[in-house]
Amino acid sequence: MSVNQRVGAAGSGKATRTAGSETEKSGLKKIVAASMVGTVVEWYEFFLYATAASLVFGTVFFPNAGSELDGIIAAFLTYAVGFIARPLGGIVFGQIGDKLGRKHTLQVTIIMVGAATFLMGCLPGFDTIGYWAPALLVALRFIQGFAVGGEWGGAVLLVAEHSPNQSRGFWSSWPQAAVPLGNLLATLVLLTMTWILPPEQFLSWGWRVAFWLSAIIVVIGYYIRTHVSEAPIFLEARAQVEAEKAINYGVLEVVRKYPKGILGAMGLRFAENILYYIIVSFTIVYLKTVHEYDTGQLLIALLIAHVVHFIVIPQVGRLSDRIGRKPVYLAGAVLGATWAFFAFPMFDTLNPVLIILAVTVGLCFHALMYAGQPAIMAEMFPTRMRYSGVSLGYQVTSILAGSMAPIIAAALLQQYNTWVPVAIYIMVACAITVVAVVTLKETKGVSLREVDAVDARKHGLEPVSTGN
Repeated sequence: MSVNQRVGAAGSGKATRTAGSETEKSGLKKIVAASMVGTVVEWYEFFLYATAASLVFGTVFFPNAGSELDGIIAAFLTYAVGFIARPLGGIVFGQIGDKLGRKHTLQVTIIMVGAATFLMGCLPGFDTIGYWAPALLVALRFIQGFAVGGEWGGAVLLVAEHSPNQSRGFWSSWPQAAVPLGNLLATLVLLTMTWILPPEQFLSWGWRVAFWLSAIIVVIGYYIRTHVSEAPIFLEARAQVEAEKAINYGVLEVVRKYPKGILGAMGLRFAENILYYIIVSFTIVYLKTVHEYDTGQLLIALLIAHVVHFIVIPQVGRLSDRIGRKPVYLAGAVLGATWAFFAFPMFDTLNPVLIILAVTVGLCFHALMYAGQPAIMAEMFPTRMRYSGVSLGYQVTSILAGSMAPIIAAALLQQYNTWVPVAIYIMVACAITVVAVVTLKETKGVSLREVDAVDARKHGLEPVSTGN
């Protein structure tokens, strides 16, 4: 072969590899987009409830409460029902997702949460049907939470299992970025309603429009999710389970074999979940009840903060690929512990710029923990039980953390009439997460196939694959 022929052959091989790399990246982008659209839909609806609980539900469904804070606390208790349902959804859909696949599970969850949210917008208030109103609200909230419990694990794993080892933190952070995007959309819809309608009409029917709009985005999200494919590593693991009947998978297996992984995931999740719901839910309560701050101004502050949050999350995911999962997460937990001590004095100034800044900085601290979660948790568990493992670690913590955070914070405010106990509460939560991070094994760049291989050696199984 002549020099020119060798050079040409080398150039051709390089071009083929480049074309293949571009094709893989294009396919990954489509999977990320499909995962994000569905997650935007799910969390638009879930967070819509959180905002409505702060602004509307205390009046519409709990008008006989002794005070405004009592009504809000009652609304947050129904909000907590969704969190209680989430671990159950995580268990059920985790089992299904580990057996049948991520794609079909995600199609079911998006329909369930969409139907529940649409029906919430149709519910009569307490003045019309009495105690049936809060009872039906609780039932629909349970269905919504049950579906969301199965959503997160499937959405992030669909991306994480397709991602290259060296950039898994970046790619799998995009479904996390869809959460503030969904929250942004919910806030934008509610803000529009408060702008164009007088307060009495907003309380009467305006808030319902945001819930009814879910039907449109559910159809879009479902359609996009029909066009995603399962990751090869999952298909191989499923084939192995089917071929070797002695191999177990799913919830019971992950509890038996990886209890430390579940506890570690719960510890990572604890402070992040509490900090987030204090920022996006209790902040509204504090400014509205203590200072009677304008609702529209509050929603604008959240709107801006959600935009920044969406931009920051993928960049933090990229940072976790460069310097490691642990240092980035640790920074988020430490900085999160300081947030309330300077944020609430900024709220007390009633300066709109300082309020926006306080909320935005809080969500940036949160992003340092939140962005890396899919990669970290995916790297904790083997493929045959990964959906169940990440769902349990993520969703069970929601009962103790996110569901209770606004309730505990509102109760502390009512009892002590100051924000200081709330700040201490956040600080303690962050200390728990710091301990979890310190004991965590660094997994930056690890191959998910190697995780499966370690699992196979540990439990005497045949390796899933010898590929990279």
